[in-house]
Amino acid sequence: MFSYDDYREIIRIIKSTGRHANYSEALRRDKFIIMRHDVEYSVERAYALARVETSMDFFSTYFFQWTNNSYNLLSRKNRDLICDMHERGHKIGLHFALNGMNDMQEIRRQIIKEIHMLSEMLGFEINEFSVHRPSPAVLAENIRLPGIINAYQEEFFTFAENITEETRLGVKYMSDANHIWRYGYPDEKNILGHDRVQILTHPFAWTRKGYSNYENYKSLIREKYIELIESIDNECKDFGEYKDGFLEGTAGA
Repeated sequence: MFSYDDYREIIRIIKSTGRHANYSEALRRDKFIIMRHDVEYSVERAYALARVETSMDFFSTYFFQWTNNSYNLLSRKNRDLICDMHERGHKIGLHFALNGMNDMQEIRRQIIKEIHMLSEMLGFEINEFSVHRPSPAVLAENIRLPGIINAYQEEFFTFAENITEETRLGVKYMSDANHIWRYGYPDEKNILGHDRVQILTHPFAWTRKGYSNYENYKSLIREKYIELIESIDNECKDFGEYKDGFLEGTAGA
């Protein structure tokens, strides 16, 4: 369910409708399907998923965090990957982490600050954001900022305290959070059965083979381990003479 082939089938269905749109385009349409990605752990996996999309002439929106312990948004490698995604036609936005903030005015100020910083550092305009793990209060706030699009604003997301099968939704929202498709799987029934659709994926969950939640995290940890070893090797001139023993000693830890 989380292989690239599975993802290609979702794209195929979306493309067949002719309703695929980014957020700016969706504001001008009565019917749309938005594909969005919140990047949690791995810029590399986001880049790989973007390449799958590009191969199918399909483009979507990727939101990246400033305050993420798992990746450095401004490393040379990650900036190059993100800029390449942008140049290929994908939209880049801010994935805003609340980090304990609950004052709505403070949240607004911080979103604007981080968007300006991200625009400056990447070298192109950022004008869209999604909130990481939004609280009900943040969703209910329907945050509006001049010239900036909120992925959870009411045109793209229907907020309700308690959603049931009887709840009437202006926008059908589907998410693969925690390796589980919440609110429905994006198959033909759910995609074709609604005029307005927003689909959220987390790119770290998707791989060429497709894994269970547990196996996926294992593979992600291996990738991060290799990345750390390569970073240390590049920085420390004397790491080479210890590297093999270090790798062997930690393999079973």
